[in-house]
Amino acid sequence: MTLEVPMDRWTLVELVRRQAERRSDAPFLSFEDGGDLTFAELDAASDRLATALAGLGVGEGDRVLGLLTNSRAFLVLMIATHKRRAIFVPINTELKGAFLEHQVANSRPRVVAVDAALLGQFDHVDTAGVAIDATIVVGDGPVSATALPTPLAATERHDYAVLEATSAQPEASLEPKARDVCTIMYTSGTTGPSKGVLMPHAHCYLFAKGAIEAMGLTTDDRYYVCMPLFHANGLFMQVFPTLLAGCSAHVVKRFSVSTWLDDVIGQGATVTNALGVMPEFIFRSPVSERDRSHRLRAIMAIPVAEEWADALQERFGVSIVQGYGMTEINMVAYTDPSEPVAAGCAGYVLDDHFELIIADPETDRDLGREAVGEILVRPRTPFCFNVGYFNMDDKTVEAWRNLWFHTGDAGRLDERGRLHFVDRIKDRIRRRGENISSYEVEQVLNDHPAVTESAAVGLRVAGAGGEEEIKAVLAVEGTPPDPVAFLDWCVERMPRYTVPRYLEFVEALDKTASGKIRKQALRDAGVTEATWDRESVGYLIKRSV
Repeated sequence: MTLEVPMDRWTLVELVRRQAERRSDAPFLSFEDGGDLTFAELDAASDRLATALAGLGVGEGDRVLGLLTNSRAFLVLMIATHKRRAIFVPINTELKGAFLEHQVANSRPRVVAVDAALLGQFDHVDTAGVAIDATIVVGDGPVSATALPTPLAATERHDYAVLEATSAQPEASLEPKARDVCTIMYTSGTTGPSKGVLMPHAHCYLFAKGAIEAMGLTTDDRYYVCMPLFHANGLFMQVFPTLLAGCSAHVVKRFSVSTWLDDVIGQGATVTNALGVMPEFIFRSPVSERDRSHRLRAIMAIPVAEEWADALQERFGVSIVQGYGMTEINMVAYTDPSEPVAAGCAGYVLDDHFELIIADPETDRDLGREAVGEILVRPRTPFCFNVGYFNMDDKTVEAWRNLWFHTGDAGRLDERGRLHFVDRIKDRIRRRGENISSYEVEQVLNDHPAVTESAAVGLRVAGAGGEEEIKAVLAVEGTPPDPVAFLDWCVERMPRYTVPRYLEFVEALDKTASGKIRKQALRDAGVTEATWDRESVGYLIKRSV
């Protein structure tokens, strides 16, 4: 039976406390690299670490930034931060260079926690304008016991294991309120830098509550989590629903189609989530006599395609659940598992908590049923929605025009009131489950000495699983650089998933009369004879961890 908590107590700390009493020594999380947690151990370990954070001066409203892989330390640090009424800032582990620098500069953390193996990603990051007091290093990794990258060298270095062993002091743990911002998650800035979404406790709690109801979770379930915890789906739609339902989960570092079925079987998983290209990769994996040798009953898969959705359900003997949401707005719709699965159908709006209309993107006028327009949302439940973008007041006002949050997504409501996702409106790229700001990609590309200006666009191509591959069109003077050497330069400065697959060098970019690059024309042109594809030479980019 799911834990029932009064709405004014919808905090992640309250949830941890109550389940520690209720479920105590029952298994909660296991990790592929060890470090299992019971419900009581999460509470006790985060109490100890909260005491250590108090000793580092972390207090209400301070930010603790985590560049951390899926691990025990990630979750314990997050809850410990919340117990100080401070704000946890999980960062994509692929970030480096200007991408990481922006998020550090914007969030202005007092403490940085980083996996030892990822310390090198700070090498090209300027933190001079940020008053970072301490660096917490998690694990061993290839870095020596005393070495910190230059941007962090002036901070106090602390070993995570030592801090977690601190004796807990009850007065160090504070009680946050449902309205308190507990987390900042960065999301694609589309036409500008990534924006830090201010997420109150109640907002994160409702993510979990909605997922429990959509997936029908009970204490008998076991989640298989193969998505990064620095994303809302992995953290708030899998790990925290597990906590709220009082069931268990197994967490791996990343999704691998080659090990997915073995893991699901070996862990006795009953539910899992698959985002972006993941469900199609699963479907197109080699058919096996073990395809039904598991306990899996449901997969939350977003998106699905008509040509394989039913076949995936039949092959693996599972039900597909779909939905629609964003980090900013929560999950506002889910499908009814009793109805046939349909591509693009996100299901029924959770109208107890949200109000949703389809509007003309120019006038914000409600278009009614069956019309395609922009999806606009606003909350009915207090503090179960973002409360703005951190240090970006102009972007907050822009998104909240006419007292509606503008998602930038096109959709429609059918005659039964079901929401259907149609396409994206804004200039952002969706690749491998990541929302990518074309602006941020272009800022790095423009730094190359041979490039005068650039345009990054997303192309729908075969094999992208309904998502996009990045094409960079680069204006250069004189002889274009060697494409392989150009990508080598990019890899040093960009997250792996943002490095373009396609390159096209031109003398100048076509622009409108007002000086804007004609990006739609570049999308329409797609892959041309002048386009270089890195897959044509087998160019591979290694992961950082």
